[in-house]
Amino acid sequence: MLRIHFDWSDLQNVRIAQQPDPLWELMCAICRWQTRQGPLSFGHWRRETTQRLAQDVRAARALRTLRTFVPATGYIPDFLTPPLTGEGLEAGLESVRATPRDRLVTELTRLAVSTPLPRRARGLYEPAFGSLMLIADVMRHSFRSLLEPYWEQVRSAVSDDVSLRTRALLDGGTAALLDGLRPFARWNPPYLDVDYPVERELRLEGRGLVLVPSYFCWRRPTALADPGLDPVLVYPVTKQPIEILRTGGERLDRLLGRTRSAVLADVAGHRSRTTGEVARRLRLAPASASYQIGVLREAGLIVSHRDGKHVEHSATALAHNLLSGTGATIR
Repeated sequence: MLRIHFDWSDLQNVRIAQQPDPLWELMCAICRWQTRQGPLSFGHWRRETTQRLAQDVRAARALRTLRTFVPATGYIPDFLTPPLTGEGLEAGLESVRATPRDRLVTELTRLAVSTPLPRRARGLYEPAFGSLMLIADVMRHSFRSLLEPYWEQVRSAVSDDVSLRTRALLDGGTAALLDGLRPFARWNPPYLDVDYPVERELRLEGRGLVLVPSYFCWRRPTALADPGLDPVLVYPVTKQPIEILRTGGERLDRLLGRTRSAVLADVAGHRSRTTGEVARRLRLAPASASYQIGVLREAGLIVSHRDGKHVEHSATALAHNLLSGTGATIR
């Protein structure tokens, strides 16, 4: 268990990352790749990625190298997941390349205790710049092969979770936000007790906490190993298997038209969506999004209900059957 200690100033400084972080998603994806966890959630992703790597020797070599730094269990160096900027992959890799040499040596030495490192990556024996350029390069290639083809689905699932957490925060404050992290964390003021593979204590000491929703995080949250770094808690979001939305979108483009099928796929990929959320996500005028949702509702593909100030839209069983390609209700 990881016990996170809060004081009053920490409760005022709890934040939610508004979009998936490329490097945290990459670390989690490599762990899912190695452990074969989540066959229902990640099986299709693994099969497609395996086929892609078989045709791309450079990407396969990059992933093999990066796996050296990211073991399936145990310690993973913190410099691979620098502070969140919200500015995308290249900004994160620039932070990786800027890692101070002393920190690089310390973290790679700790990693080498349990994981053999290739000579080229040993910060103890190379100039830091050479090691960091190698690591940033293999991270970029691994992201492109493991995550880039699925990034829209990752963004959609994280956006859904952010909307849910934000509403909890607005309705009930920080306590409701932290309490909503069940079942993988329990809010026992002034502690947040997190399901974790080892026993740890983390004292925030006024630094607050950044919550990072992640598609490829699995079953239990993860955090930085060094308690002196800015605290983050990466936790898994609810998700549908990637292939449901992808294959459904291709068929619905022909059946409903591109815009309407995109609206349906977006609503079906979330627990619920407001008209404004659909409009922003798909870059539609609010009136256009409202019209498309109305047509889908009349067709029995979407249901709507009012929740306070908002009207929430959800996909029906018929919509999910269309998206999954079963055809059960069509017959």
